[in-house]
This record gives sequence, structure tokens and C-alpha cells, in this order.
Amino acid sequence: MVAEKASSVFTLPKLSYGYDAFPDTIDAMTMEIHHSKHHQGYVNKLNKALEESANTSKDITDILRGKNLSAGVRNNGGGHFNHSLYWDILTPGGSMSDAFKELIIKNFNSIEAFKGELANAGKKRFGSGWAWLCQDTDKKLFITSTANQDNPLMTVAEKQGHPILGIDVWEHAYYLKYQNKRGDYLNNIINIINWQKVESRIL
Repeated sequence: MVAEKASSVFTLPKLSYGYDAFPDTIDAMTMEIHHSKHHQGYVNKLNKALEESANTSKDITDILRGKNLSAGVRNNGGGHFNHSLYWDILTPGGSMSDAFKELIIKNFNSIEAFKGELANAGKKRFGSGWAWLCQDTDKKLFITSTANQDNPLMTVAEKQGHPILGIDVWEHAYYLKYQNKRGDYLNNIINIINWQKVESRIL
């Protein structure tokens, strides 16, 4: 889902659930605008930016790991990758397996400490951006955040790694329901993450 490219053109991924799937956490209008307008906009601009840069790669992760990305590819490629991951890990259901719980406890001491650190990464991100759970080159899990549509795949990231979970903290992701209460949004969104999807992304 995250790295799809068809006929040399990236496309908006279809959701496996309706825009009204999480009414207690994210309102349907926010979901629809976020997916069909914001994400579609990133896809359209990414395709145009790739045409202008003559980039022929068919894998968004390979593109984003490249050096000296143009602003158009960096911003819109990040927007496409980040949102594709975000939609995927919000699919309903999917509690943590015992093995994943053990891994989280090993890296963060407790499930509660992990969730608190993840939420704080989003709360402390100044302006727009993302909170991430990633693996480093030694397969150790770590939490970080990035500004705008950057992500840990990019060489510009403060800490690089393999993203397995991303939470959008741009205002368009939550403002209709939460206004300026980003912390409430983060605390709630963590409770609807499909941890099986997250675990499946571990290398």
C-alpha cells in the first residue's frame, strides 16, 4: 500500500474502511477531506515533480532515501508515503501480540511509557509534522518526530530509520474535532492503531 506505483504514476490508495469508521476519534468530514483532498493533492504534485526531475524510480521509499531531493519530490513524496502509512495503521482491530508487547517493553520499559513517549513526540513537534515509531540499523525501536512532510527515510531527518508507525500532527488531521487540543487527539488516536499492521512492518 505504501509503495504502490502504477503505470509510472503514483495513485491515491483506497481505504479499507469508511470515512465514518472512527466517529469517536476522528470525524467523517476530517477523514474525507484529509484523504480525498490533502492526500490526493500530494499525489498529484508528486507525479508532476517526478516528471520535472526525470526520476524513473518506481519505489517511493527508494525515492525518499535519495540525496538532494527537489523541494517538490521531498514535500509531496513525503506527503504520499506518510499518509499511506497513516491510513494503513488505522484499520480497525488489531491488538498487540504477546511478542510485540515484549518488544515494546524491552525498548521502552512498559506499554504505558511507550504510548506516553509516542504522544509526547507529537505534542512537542512545533508546527506541522509527524510522530514516528521506527527501527534503526540494529533493529532497535525508537521514537522520533519530523517537521512538515519529512520522515525518517530521508537523509535530512534528525534520526534516520525504518518507519513502522506514523501519526499525523498537522492541524488538518484533527482541528475540526479537537481545535487546538492536539494532546487529546494524540491520546485518542493511539487507542485505534492496528498494532498487527504496525508489527507486520518490522524488518
